Amino acid sequence: MVLLLRGGLFLHTAGRVWLLLPAMAVGTAKSLLLLDKSARENLLRLSAKEDGDCLGGIYSVKMWGLVVMMIGLGWLLRHSGLPGEITGAVYGAIGWALLFSSRLVWQRAIHYPS
Repeated sequence: MVLLLRGGLFLHTAGRVWLLLPAMAVGTAKSLLLLDKSARENLLRLSAKEDGDCLGGIYSVKMWGLVVMMIGLGWLLRHSGLPGEITGAVYGAIGWALLFSSRLVWQRAIHYPS
């Protein structure tokens, strides 16, 4: 959610808020083609875990590596000197993709409350 909002702020500052719509279209495609698979794998792994396991166990080691890499790439993007509309569109697309794929977790929580 924060990435989506931050992307919107970059686009607003650049006077290009309309770019958020195509960014969200790209984010939807990313969600459906890439992130949904990871979300489903995480749900399966979490459902097999015992209560009381480490909070860090929410993701696999591979996924934690990806998270660290994405944080680093976000920092590089912010400090790259690229125009705000590019940074905002990328942030908006990624933020929307993450938010959209989170629907799988919410659906699971609603259908299988603990």
